[in-house]
Amino acid sequence: MATKSASSTTAQQDGAAAVKKTELRKPVFVKVDSLKPGTNGHTLTVKVVTAETVLNKKPRNPTFRGAQNQNTKIAECLVGDDTGTILFTARNDQVEMMKPGNTVVLRNAKIDMFKGSMRLAVDKWGRIEVAEPEKFVVKEDNNLSLVEYELVNVVEES
Repeated sequence: MATKSASSTTAQQDGAAAVKKTELRKPVFVKVDSLKPGTNGHTLTVKVVTAETVLNKKPRNPTFRGAQNQNTKIAECLVGDDTGTILFTARNDQVEMMKPGNTVVLRNAKIDMFKGSMRLAVDKWGRIEVAEPEKFVVKEDNNLSLVEYELVNVVEES
């Protein structure tokens, strides 16, 4: 028995050595004006223009599922770069990072639709990092969240 497990362990190590270690892709940074409805996986460097807390709620049952002292915080933040601005929905721990004047890197951000307008969000699969201040000036007259979209179903005729 001992010889079988030793030989299978050696075979696993040889197989692992044969498989090359996958290299991580470099992130592709996009600008705010290139964001489209229903897209995701965006990496952006933006400045926080404004941040307004819209919900700060205590849990109804703090002993349920270990949710002790976890407030639900939601803030709407206007973020932008040198091409335009968009509303960003910050949740819980993200709210603390989104202070006006901060430069942040949003990784794996997605576009959510809310009442027909675009909102930027980072869920549990993404990440927010406070970065060094950038030199660009935010173009505030191109707010993508003010553009209203309507869902149109196209029926193909045969």
